[in-house]
Amino acid sequence: MISAEDFCTLLEARGYTTASGVPCSHFGGPIALLGAREGRYVPAPNEGSALAVAAGAALAGRRAYVMLQNSGLGNLINPLTSLVMMYRLPVLTFTSLRGWPDPTTDEPQHAVMGPATPPLLEAVGAPHHILRKNDGPSEFELILDATDKELTAGRAPFVLVERGAIGKVTVELPPEKLGLTAAQAIRVVTDALPGAMVIATTGYTGRDAFAVADRPGAFYMQGSMGHAPSLALGVALSHPERTVVVLDGDGALLMHLGALSMIGHMAPPNLVHVVLDNGVHESTGGQATTSATTSFTESALAAGYVSALSCTAEQDLARAVVAADAAEGPALVRVRTLPRTGEMPPRATAALGPEAMRDRFLNALDAGEPPQN
Repeated sequence: MISAEDFCTLLEARGYTTASGVPCSHFGGPIALLGAREGRYVPAPNEGSALAVAAGAALAGRRAYVMLQNSGLGNLINPLTSLVMMYRLPVLTFTSLRGWPDPTTDEPQHAVMGPATPPLLEAVGAPHHILRKNDGPSEFELILDATDKELTAGRAPFVLVERGAIGKVTVELPPEKLGLTAAQAIRVVTDALPGAMVIATTGYTGRDAFAVADRPGAFYMQGSMGHAPSLALGVALSHPERTVVVLDGDGALLMHLGALSMIGHMAPPNLVHVVLDNGVHESTGGQATTSATTSFTESALAAGYVSALSCTAEQDLARAVVAADAAEGPALVRVRTLPRTGEMPPRATAALGPEAMRDRFLNALDAGEPPQN
């Protein structure tokens, strides 16, 4: 293993001055260290944006690298092939190896992309190297020697990072006094709308929802970060007679913020969009999102939502959700939530299985009755 400090220092010694990325627990240490130094790390909403930021730095004569999870490689392919490769911009990409080499040792959402990661890079002609958990600084230096040559030759190298290959650092989150726990907020929302279908975003939100408010009409996403509102829109348009609630997160919504415009344009009157905003990517180690400088309520109204409210208390949240359900158009409710403490609940797929969850949700939807236990 290489320490997070050595990882950053060795890259800096080679002239890398800019980094961007989307949080993954594999890179929690480097992101924490770089994020504490002004201007060194750009927290991107998605993988394609991260690569484009690094490409811009390279275009301006700086050395830049990107850190991301391999589950997000799909978001990266377009700017990789049509920007970085086309213009031969020297950008180094670090990608975690989730679900590889044995997908059964990781979460089910990595089962496809894990084994596909090396072949996918080979298919687009991107050279790649593996930083293994037993490698130290000397092995990392050898990998950087190879990528330096590839960058000089106009290629776009990747370093694939095994779990445990880079050390972690402790991230101290500032104390937050206002807001609800995520579990409290989810319980309030689901109690206020007992007949609603529920789409829960990936990460800890889905875990909390499964633990405190499971119902046959609930669908828990694993992976596909940022796409819960779009999934909910598809359900809402297909069944206009049913209220559809999407339990979203700040980091997930920021990843594909354009979904607000799509939802506002289609104007489904049965969609209630709840954003649990704790200001961090909590399931990957607590890296900050950019929600502190983004107003979700104003963004939703500008995109065509008929109403948007922000809450910090249970009673306010319950009233806001009921009002959102009564609104003649999509409505957003943003609730400030607190950092989670204690052990996290299990994933829904550990108990149900993906296909069983799908079938249960469809049966509840077609039944046309309140989807409760």
